[in-house]
Amino acid sequence: MLRKIIHIDEEKCNGCGLCAEACHEGAIDIIDGKAKLVRENFCDGFGDCLPNCPTGAITFEEREAPAYDEAAVKKAQAAARQTDKDARQTNTEPNERRTLRMDHEHRPGGCPGSAMMQFERTESPRTVQPGTFEMPASRLAQWPCQIKLLPTKAPYFEGAKLLIAADCTAYAYANMHEDFMKGKVTIIGCPKLDAVDYTIKLTEIIRDNDIKSVTIVRMEVPCCGGLQRAAENALHASGKFIPWQVVTISRDGRILD
Repeated sequence: MLRKIIHIDEEKCNGCGLCAEACHEGAIDIIDGKAKLVRENFCDGFGDCLPNCPTGAITFEEREAPAYDEAAVKKAQAAARQTDKDARQTNTEPNERRTLRMDHEHRPGGCPGSAMMQFERTESPRTVQPGTFEMPASRLAQWPCQIKLLPTKAPYFEGAKLLIAADCTAYAYANMHEDFMKGKVTIIGCPKLDAVDYTIKLTEIIRDNDIKSVTIVRMEVPCCGGLQRAAENALHASGKFIPWQVVTISRDGRILD
Protein backbone atom coordinates (compact mmCIF):
# COMPACT_ATOMS: atom_id res chain seq x y z
CA MET A 1 0.00 0.00 0.00
CA LEU A 2 1.07 3.63 -0.52
CA ARG A 3 1.62 5.35 2.81
CA LYS A 4 3.80 7.77 4.78
CA ILE A 5 6.86 6.15 6.34
CA ILE A 6 10.24 7.30 7.59
CA HIS A 7 13.41 7.39 5.50
CA ILE A 8 16.88 7.24 7.09
CA ASP A 9 19.80 8.85 5.25
CA GLU A 10 22.71 6.64 6.26
CA GLU A 11 25.22 9.23 5.05
CA LYS A 12 23.98 11.64 7.71
CA CYS A 13 23.41 9.03 10.42
CA ASN A 14 26.04 9.00 13.18
CA GLY A 15 24.72 5.85 14.87
CA CYS A 16 23.82 7.55 18.16
CA GLY A 17 20.71 5.37 18.52
CA LEU A 18 18.40 8.10 19.81
CA CYS A 19 15.91 7.35 17.04
CA ALA A 20 15.78 3.68 18.04
CA GLU A 21 15.27 4.74 21.66
CA ALA A 22 12.42 7.05 20.63
CA CYS A 23 10.70 4.43 18.48
CA HIS A 24 8.43 2.64 20.95
CA GLU A 25 7.31 0.23 18.24
CA GLY A 26 10.82 -1.15 17.70
CA ALA A 27 10.93 -0.46 13.96
CA ILE A 28 14.55 0.76 14.01
CA ASP A 29 17.75 -1.12 14.83
CA ILE A 30 21.37 0.01 14.93
CA ILE A 31 23.30 -2.18 12.51
CA ASP A 32 27.01 -1.71 11.79
CA GLY A 33 26.88 1.70 13.42
CA LYS A 34 23.94 2.99 11.39
CA ALA A 35 20.23 3.32 12.08
CA LYS A 36 18.09 1.16 9.80
CA LEU A 37 14.35 0.79 9.38
CA VAL A 38 14.28 -2.99 9.67
CA ARG A 39 10.57 -3.55 10.34
CA GLU A 40 8.51 -1.43 7.98
CA ASN A 41 5.27 -2.92 9.31
CA PHE A 42 6.24 -1.64 12.80
CA CYS A 43 6.55 2.00 11.65
CA ASP A 44 3.33 3.85 12.43
CA GLY A 45 4.34 6.92 10.41
CA PHE A 46 3.94 9.33 13.32
CA GLY A 47 7.66 10.14 13.40
CA ASP A 48 8.49 10.11 17.12
CA CYS A 49 12.05 9.43 15.99
CA LEU A 50 12.39 12.62 13.90
CA PRO A 51 12.94 15.24 16.63
CA ASN A 52 15.43 12.97 18.40
CA CYS A 53 17.81 12.76 15.45
CA PRO A 54 20.69 15.24 16.02
CA THR A 55 21.94 15.09 12.42
CA GLY A 56 18.64 15.44 10.53
CA ALA A 57 19.07 12.01 8.97
CA ILE A 58 15.37 11.07 9.27
CA THR A 59 12.62 12.41 7.03
CA PHE A 60 9.18 11.31 5.88
CA GLU A 61 8.52 9.86 2.48
CA GLU A 62 5.42 8.44 0.82
CA ARG A 63 5.99 5.10 -0.86
CA GLU A 64 4.85 1.52 -1.13
CA ALA A 65 5.23 -0.18 2.23
CA PRO A 66 3.50 -2.85 4.32
CA ALA A 67 0.62 -1.60 6.42
CA TYR A 68 1.29 -0.78 10.05
CA ASP A 69 0.71 -4.00 12.04
CA GLU A 70 -0.37 -2.94 15.52
CA ALA A 71 -0.98 -6.51 16.67
CA ALA A 72 2.56 -7.56 15.74
CA VAL A 73 3.99 -4.52 17.52
CA LYS A 74 2.09 -5.28 20.73
CA LYS A 75 3.16 -8.91 20.60
CA ALA A 76 6.82 -7.92 20.20
CA GLN A 77 6.54 -5.37 23.03
CA ALA A 78 5.02 -7.95 25.36
CA ALA A 79 7.76 -10.45 24.53
CA ALA A 80 10.42 -7.78 25.14
CA ARG A 81 8.94 -6.88 28.53
CA GLN A 82 8.96 -10.52 29.56
CA THR A 83 12.57 -10.90 28.42
CA ASP A 84 13.54 -7.79 30.38
CA LYS A 85 11.83 -9.19 33.47
CA ASP A 86 13.65 -12.51 33.12
CA ALA A 87 16.95 -10.69 32.58
CA ARG A 88 16.56 -8.59 35.71
CA GLN A 89 16.02 -11.76 37.75
CA THR A 90 18.72 -14.01 36.31
CA ASN A 91 21.17 -12.31 33.99
CA THR A 92 24.32 -11.57 35.97
CA GLU A 93 27.81 -12.29 34.71
CA PRO A 94 30.72 -13.58 36.83
CA ASN A 95 33.50 -11.15 36.04
CA GLU A 96 35.98 -8.86 37.72
CA ARG A 97 33.14 -6.39 37.77
CA ARG A 98 29.82 -8.18 37.64
CA THR A 99 27.23 -6.41 35.54
CA LEU A 100 23.48 -6.58 35.21
CA ARG A 101 22.39 -6.23 31.58
CA MET A 102 18.89 -5.51 30.36
CA ASP A 103 16.73 -3.08 28.38
CA HIS A 104 18.02 -2.38 24.85
CA GLU A 105 19.90 -5.66 24.51
CA HIS A 106 16.66 -7.57 24.87
CA ARG A 107 14.09 -5.65 22.89
CA PRO A 108 13.62 -4.76 19.25
CA GLY A 109 15.39 -1.51 18.43
CA GLY A 110 17.41 0.53 20.90
CA CYS A 111 20.99 1.73 20.93
CA PRO A 112 23.43 -1.06 21.92
CA GLY A 113 25.55 1.56 23.65
CA SER A 114 22.75 2.49 26.03
CA ALA A 115 22.04 -1.03 27.32
CA MET A 116 21.60 -0.91 31.10
CA MET A 117 24.46 -2.18 33.22
CA GLN A 118 25.07 -2.11 36.95
CA PHE A 119 28.63 -2.36 38.26
CA GLU A 120 29.82 -3.82 41.53
CA ARG A 121 32.90 -1.81 42.44
CA THR A 122 35.74 -2.84 44.71
CA GLU A 123 36.62 -0.39 47.46
CA SER A 124 40.37 -0.40 46.90
CA PRO A 125 42.20 1.23 43.97
CA ARG A 126 43.76 -1.00 41.33
CA THR A 127 47.51 -1.64 41.34
CA VAL A 128 48.89 -1.12 37.86
CA GLN A 129 52.11 -3.03 38.51
CA PRO A 130 53.42 -4.51 41.77
CA GLY A 131 55.70 -2.04 43.51
CA THR A 132 54.79 0.89 41.28
CA PHE A 133 51.62 2.95 41.87
CA GLU A 134 47.90 2.54 42.29
CA MET A 135 45.33 3.83 39.84
CA PRO A 136 42.22 5.36 41.41
CA ALA A 137 39.14 3.18 40.95
CA SER A 138 36.19 4.34 38.89
CA ARG A 139 33.11 5.06 40.98
CA LEU A 140 30.58 4.99 38.15
CA ALA A 141 27.90 2.61 39.42
CA GLN A 142 25.82 2.08 36.28
CA TRP A 143 25.45 2.59 32.54
CA PRO A 144 24.14 4.69 30.84
CA CYS A 145 24.78 7.89 32.77
CA GLN A 146 23.55 10.53 30.29
CA ILE A 147 20.13 11.84 31.35
CA LYS A 148 18.78 11.63 27.80
CA LEU A 149 19.66 7.91 27.57
CA LEU A 150 18.62 6.85 31.06
CA PRO A 151 15.50 4.78 31.69
CA THR A 152 13.17 6.23 34.30
CA LYS A 153 12.92 2.89 36.14
CA ALA A 154 15.95 0.70 36.81
CA PRO A 155 17.15 -1.61 39.59
CA TYR A 156 20.11 0.66 40.36
CA PHE A 157 17.76 3.51 41.31
CA GLU A 158 16.19 1.57 44.19
CA GLY A 159 17.58 2.87 47.47
CA ALA A 160 20.06 5.05 45.58
CA LYS A 161 21.77 8.25 46.55
CA LEU A 162 21.43 10.23 43.33
CA LEU A 163 24.14 12.50 41.93
CA ILE A 164 22.91 14.89 39.23
CA ALA A 165 26.02 16.44 37.71
CA ALA A 166 26.78 18.85 34.90
CA ASP A 167 29.04 16.96 32.53
CA CYS A 168 31.82 19.59 32.74
CA THR A 169 32.22 19.07 36.49
CA ALA A 170 34.14 15.82 36.07
CA TYR A 171 36.75 17.64 34.02
CA ALA A 172 36.99 20.73 36.20
CA TYR A 173 37.04 18.99 39.60
CA ALA A 174 39.94 16.57 39.91
CA ASN A 175 38.58 14.27 42.61
CA MET A 176 35.03 13.89 41.24
CA HIS A 177 34.91 10.10 41.60
CA GLU A 178 35.96 9.90 45.26
CA ASP A 179 34.33 13.06 46.59
CA PHE A 180 31.00 12.95 44.78
CA MET A 181 30.41 9.77 42.74
CA LYS A 182 31.44 7.15 45.30
CA GLY A 183 28.39 5.34 46.65
CA LYS A 184 25.99 7.18 44.35
CA VAL A 185 24.18 6.65 41.07
CA THR A 186 25.59 9.31 38.77
CA ILE A 187 23.55 10.93 36.04
CA ILE A 188 24.95 13.74 33.91
CA GLY A 189 23.75 16.27 31.40
CA CYS A 190 24.17 19.71 29.88
CA PRO A 191 20.93 21.64 29.25
CA LYS A 192 22.72 24.03 26.92
CA LEU A 193 24.10 21.32 24.62
CA ASP A 194 21.06 19.04 24.82
CA ALA A 195 18.69 22.01 24.48
CA VAL A 196 16.08 20.25 26.61
CA ASP A 197 14.40 20.70 29.97
CA TYR A 198 15.26 17.67 32.09
CA THR A 199 12.48 18.35 34.61
CA ILE A 200 9.98 15.75 33.38
CA LYS A 201 12.47 12.90 33.21
CA LEU A 202 14.10 13.75 36.53
CA THR A 203 10.66 13.97 38.13
CA GLU A 204 9.83 10.45 36.94
CA ILE A 205 13.15 9.09 38.20
CA ILE A 206 12.73 10.63 41.66
CA ARG A 207 8.99 9.96 41.93
CA ASP A 208 8.97 6.36 40.68
CA ASN A 209 12.05 5.04 42.52
CA ASP A 210 13.21 4.83 46.12
CA ILE A 211 15.72 7.69 45.97
CA LYS A 212 17.34 8.38 49.36
CA SER A 213 19.08 11.70 48.64
CA VAL A 214 19.96 14.02 45.77
CA THR A 215 23.23 15.89 45.26
CA ILE A 216 23.41 18.43 42.44
CA VAL A 217 26.91 19.34 41.25
CA ARG A 218 27.07 22.21 38.75
CA MET A 219 29.58 24.61 37.31
CA GLU A 220 29.57 28.30 38.23
CA VAL A 221 28.63 29.27 34.66
CA PRO A 222 25.05 30.56 34.14
CA CYS A 223 23.94 27.81 31.75
CA CYS A 224 24.35 25.26 34.55
CA GLY A 225 21.47 26.98 36.28
CA GLY A 226 19.18 25.09 33.92
CA LEU A 227 20.34 21.77 35.37
CA GLN A 228 19.90 23.00 38.94
CA ARG A 229 16.42 24.37 38.23
CA ALA A 230 15.36 21.14 36.54
CA ALA A 231 16.54 19.08 39.51
CA GLU A 232 14.90 21.40 42.05
CA ASN A 233 11.64 21.46 40.08
CA ALA A 234 11.73 17.66 39.82
CA LEU A 235 12.19 17.30 43.57
CA HIS A 236 9.19 19.56 44.14
CA ALA A 237 7.04 17.86 41.49
CA SER A 238 7.83 14.37 42.80
CA GLY A 239 5.89 15.12 45.99
CA LYS A 240 8.66 13.58 48.09
CA PHE A 241 10.69 15.08 50.91
CA ILE A 242 14.25 13.98 50.14
CA PRO A 243 17.50 15.44 51.52
CA TRP A 244 19.27 17.39 48.80
CA GLN A 245 22.14 19.79 48.31
CA VAL A 246 23.77 21.87 45.58
CA VAL A 247 27.54 22.10 45.12
CA THR A 248 29.04 24.63 42.72
CA ILE A 249 32.42 24.09 41.06
CA SER A 250 34.51 26.99 39.77
CA ARG A 251 35.99 26.94 36.30
CA ASP A 252 39.44 26.41 37.80
CA GLY A 253 38.24 23.38 39.78
CA ARG A 254 37.43 24.69 43.27
CA ILE A 255 34.33 24.04 45.38
CA LEU A 256 32.59 27.38 45.83
CA ASP A 257 29.82 26.36 48.21
